[in-house]
Amino acid sequence: MLEYFSTNFLEILGTLIGMLYLYWEYKGDIKLWIASIIMPAISLYIYYSKGLYADFGINIYYLAVAVYGWILWQFGITGKKGVKHELRIIHTPRKAYLPLVIIALVLWLAIAQILINFTDSNVPWLDSFTTALSIVGMWMLARKWIEQWWVWLLVDAVSTGLYIYKGLYFYAGLYCIYTIIIFFGYRKWKRMMELNEK
Repeated sequence: MLEYFSTNFLEILGTLIGMLYLYWEYKGDIKLWIASIIMPAISLYIYYSKGLYADFGINIYYLAVAVYGWILWQFGITGKKGVKHELRIIHTPRKAYLPLVIIALVLWLAIAQILINFTDSNVPWLDSFTTALSIVGMWMLARKWIEQWWVWLLVDAVSTGLYIYKGLYFYAGLYCIYTIIIFFGYRKWKRMMELNEK
C-alpha cells in the first residue's frame, strides 16, 4: 500500500515537473535543462517499478544529455575556426537525416532484443521504440534542431497509449498534453528561428 502511494506521489511530482519542462521547451528557455535533470531522477524509480526497463534506461541517458544540452545552450558551440557561436534554432542539416534514422532503427532493434531476452517486459517493442526515438530526439533538442518536435510527436503519442496500458495515468495525461502542445511548440520555435535569421 505504501509503495502504491509513493509511486503515485512521485508520478504526480514528475508530471508537474514535466509540465514545467514543456513550458520551458516551448519558450526555448535554458531552464528546461533543470527539469531535464530532476524529472528523469524521479522517473527512474517509477519506470523500474512498472517493468518499463527501456524507459528506465533512457532516463539515465536523459540525465547525461541534460548536462550536455545545458552546456551547449549556455556556452554555444565552437565553429570551424575555433570561434564560439551562440547556439540558435535551425533546421536539421540534411546530412544528419540518414544517420539519425539508422541510429534510431539500430537502437530500436537492439533495445527490443535486450528487453526480450533479459527482462520480463511485456511491451518490449513499444518500450524500445519510444526509447530509441527519445535518444535521437534529445540529441536533436540539445542541438536546437527544430524538427526535434516531430520526433517527440511520435514518442509522446505512443507513450500515451503505453502508459495507459501500464496504469500510469498521470504520465499518460502528461504525454497526451505533450502530444497536443508539440504543434504549438513547433510554431513558436519556427517564429523564433525566423527572428534570428533577420
